Amino acid sequence: MTYSPSLSSGFEFTKNRSNFISPQSGMCSFCTEECLGTCDIGLSAVLGAQTVYPTTTGTNQIASEKDYPLDYSCFNINGRVFGAIGANETYEEATIYNVKLEREYGSLNKVKMAIPIILPALIKLNWKDYFGGAAMAGVTCVVGENARNKDENLVIENGKIKEFPFIGQVLDSFNMYYRGYGQIVVQCNVEDDMLGVPEIAISKYGAKAIELKFGQSAKGTQPAIKLKNLEAAMKAHNSGEIVYPNPADKDVQKSYDDGVCPNFYSYSRLPLWNEDFLHKRIRELREMGAQNIYFKMAGYDKVDIERVLRIASNERVDMITFDGAGGGSGYSPCKMMNEWSLPTVCLEDTVVKIIKKMKAEEIEIPAITITGGFSSEDQVFKALAYGENNITSIGLCRASMAAAMTSKNVGNLIINCKVPERYKKYGSSIQEIFGDLPDLRAIYGKDANKFSTGAIGVFSYLNKIAFGVKHFSALNRKFDIKYLDKSDLIPLTQDAVNLMNA
Repeated sequence: MTYSPSLSSGFEFTKNRSNFISPQSGMCSFCTEECLGTCDIGLSAVLGAQTVYPTTTGTNQIASEKDYPLDYSCFNINGRVFGAIGANETYEEATIYNVKLEREYGSLNKVKMAIPIILPALIKLNWKDYFGGAAMAGVTCVVGENARNKDENLVIENGKIKEFPFIGQVLDSFNMYYRGYGQIVVQCNVEDDMLGVPEIAISKYGAKAIELKFGQSAKGTQPAIKLKNLEAAMKAHNSGEIVYPNPADKDVQKSYDDGVCPNFYSYSRLPLWNEDFLHKRIRELREMGAQNIYFKMAGYDKVDIERVLRIASNERVDMITFDGAGGGSGYSPCKMMNEWSLPTVCLEDTVVKIIKKMKAEEIEIPAITITGGFSSEDQVFKALAYGENNITSIGLCRASMAAAMTSKNVGNLIINCKVPERYKKYGSSIQEIFGDLPDLRAIYGKDANKFSTGAIGVFSYLNKIAFGVKHFSALNRKFDIKYLDKSDLIPLTQDAVNLMNA
């Protein structure tokens, strides 16, 4: 039995020629001489090292294809018929509409969220509606690392960014719809931090929150990007990136001219942060005007997880997002997406156990978000219940972006009088077809009718998630999600029983 996919993958549009697969290797059980290499092996035989990464990266999203043996589907949701916790036992009050989903977090600056969800870091595809929809839904969202690479007008002088107008546009996409809930956060990896992204984002473009990213979240390491030629290598080198081999080296330049130079790759640095650096850096960020500080972490070694939690506590970090295996959105090694890190439910179990130990030591705990492969309300409810009020929110990343892209496309078709067949029964206009527009008009007034359908779609999708969570909470007679716990879950497998009771 194997849980790993065969050598057929959407990462590279590869496939096995045969239905007869050798489970351990993932190869066809017979491999023929005349094959042109439709599988991963064949592609790598031609394209080489670049097939470590998805060749399909671009206007799409990419995530793990591995069928992990333990996930949230290994639990069902419990239900109860007596009592009401968090509401008066009356027919009028003990209803789904009175389930409290609001959350508040923050050590020095409080942030309210209308629902226990955040939109984790992205800066690709339909980002404008992703962030706009987050503001409409009243949740926190995060601008992904390397946003500077998308700015044609970026100016770097003496190793520091001087002009970064793109980040202003990104922040505006959230702020124009801000209604007192949530926050837009600028994520920074090592390269961003070294180039001064936090400084310019805060001082010139009004950013109020910074997230420091440990590694490549659920994918472990940063990508190595193949560069076309010496000119591209020098450009990357001059912008402060590590380029291998070093294009400024005279011997390397000569080998390039002689036609015997290996491929150039730029490589993003791994963070080598420690307690001393983070103490100093977080203090600097707050002195610059950062109101909130976030960490992005993943399913690294348990010792590292605890160390990050303790650093965050000591520095009064506002929120840590832990990203589990199973999620993903972009350019990371194919096998790392499938084969590295703790599956999300196991990561949550580890984080919660460490938190309980720290609470026993009377240590203050920051807000905690769990993300990695979530897309539906049952998963959100299960993760909140498993966290036993130690988890503040659940991250919905790829799913929210899917909502942003789909609803934008559907909206454009409706505007052009090409209503998709499945929606014709609901009407012929955006006002008729987009079902949650009345809820938006109740918040923003009739101006909501003019909002981008992509942002409306993100709001509607998150509204659906929230409404579903309310149903499950009411089913368990708990009318405030702070009362959710493991008793609201039913383990379906022995592995799930063992994890829950460990």
